[in-house]
Amino acid sequence: MAQVATFAFAGIEAIPVEVQVQLSSGAPNFLIVGLADKAVAEARERVRASFHAMGLSLPPRRILINLKPADLLKEGSHFDVPLALGVLAAMDLLPADHLAEYAALGELSLDGSLNKVAGVLPAAIAASARDLGLICPESQGGEAAWAGQMNILAPADLQALISHFKGTQILKPPVAGGIADIGRGPDMRDVKGMETARRAVEIAAAGGHNLLLIGPPGSGKSMLAARLPGLLPDLEARDALEVGMIHSVAGLLENGRLIMRPPFREPHHSASQAALTGGGHRAKPGEVSLAHRGVLFLDELPEFPRQTLEALRQPMETGRTTVARAAAHITYPARFQLVAAMNPCRCGYLGDAERECGRAPRCGEDYRNRISGPVLDRIDLAVEVQPATASELTHAPRGELSAIIAERVARARAATRHRHGPDGPGANAEADTDAIRLAPDASKLVEDAMDRLRLSGRGRTRVIRVARTIADLAGVETVGRPQVAEALAYRHRTRVRVH
Repeated sequence: MAQVATFAFAGIEAIPVEVQVQLSSGAPNFLIVGLADKAVAEARERVRASFHAMGLSLPPRRILINLKPADLLKEGSHFDVPLALGVLAAMDLLPADHLAEYAALGELSLDGSLNKVAGVLPAAIAASARDLGLICPESQGGEAAWAGQMNILAPADLQALISHFKGTQILKPPVAGGIADIGRGPDMRDVKGMETARRAVEIAAAGGHNLLLIGPPGSGKSMLAARLPGLLPDLEARDALEVGMIHSVAGLLENGRLIMRPPFREPHHSASQAALTGGGHRAKPGEVSLAHRGVLFLDELPEFPRQTLEALRQPMETGRTTVARAAAHITYPARFQLVAAMNPCRCGYLGDAERECGRAPRCGEDYRNRISGPVLDRIDLAVEVQPATASELTHAPRGELSAIIAERVARARAATRHRHGPDGPGANAEADTDAIRLAPDASKLVEDAMDRLRLSGRGRTRVIRVARTIADLAGVETVGRPQVAEALAYRHRTRVRVH
């Protein structure tokens, strides 16, 4: 009997699993029990081939492997290595007492080499919490090293691991993989004119607010959206680690390097609901989770299937998304900033007498009504972007550098952190409105706007949060009437007619 620790994954949570191996008399057989999926069941053939590559053979006995707890679904090829180590320990080829000090995961090739698997970073953090070391593939040792001070073995193949435990070849501990080299992207200096839209992008960046850009083709909506991430500050250490865990589970953490810049995701409008919010056979994280603590850009917003857009409502409000399955409910973090762009109508030229279609203005109303009221109610800023004229493109001066705007954004974010403390929200989009001080005339304006513009309670909350961000950019402690008035101007533009 031998035991090896490993993990199954539910979202970014690593759940302890114990691989129990028993060799007993009887007809030679290799059985795996414990609610294993097909990838785990196929592990016996990869283990058999790996042993053969090392000149070993499985004992002619009955090999029974139980994955405890038996009622937890086990998915993925990362169970290969702990299964092989358990068999080697049961054969007395590895010291069981030394093996008990580690958790293990990794996929085996037929020649015994270890291949990359998803989830090494959350597994390393979970192993460290249980005072265990970690055995993982050589290419992912740098990823596991981000978990802190712990024993990590990252062999290239199974033979190197056996040699390490026998003392004939000692494996060197890996070092952390470093920081991914991700630039800030294109510069706002390239944007000429469009002062209102530029202002809205700066407010959105400073407060983490959702932004909708509306304008005809070629007006610069995508250009503005691509430049917003460059205005955002680097991630805090704990946020970078959380983002890294999500990308690790998705298998997207390259060379073990953490991402310190806010992620920017831009799925095509043909993306399915599972691709956007998470799901599929193994309940992988979707785009909303891969954009956690960053920007999710949805271009041509009304072209997304309505059901897909409606699925955004819960993560936009709660900052998480839940994939419901028959066996379990899996939750991923999804605190993203939505930036969306759309044409004013299907043809794209509503308001242009020379180019708009013959169905105007009804075509514009029908097109905008593809986006439901509840989704629009969750968008803080909506701006109409008009294309620059030939004269503006030729003679208008270049805009401010992104670096200058990013400094103002950083000061506004710092004011938010100072106001709410280190454990509070890092952006006003998540702030509690009870903690936001309004001047008496500003509070009166909000009340009047609720009646005249028929704002919902959510709309009122988001107006106050945007006003707080505008005040932070201006260096004002108390939110006054001018800040609320500007926030309402952006809010008013989100209204559409519903038939």
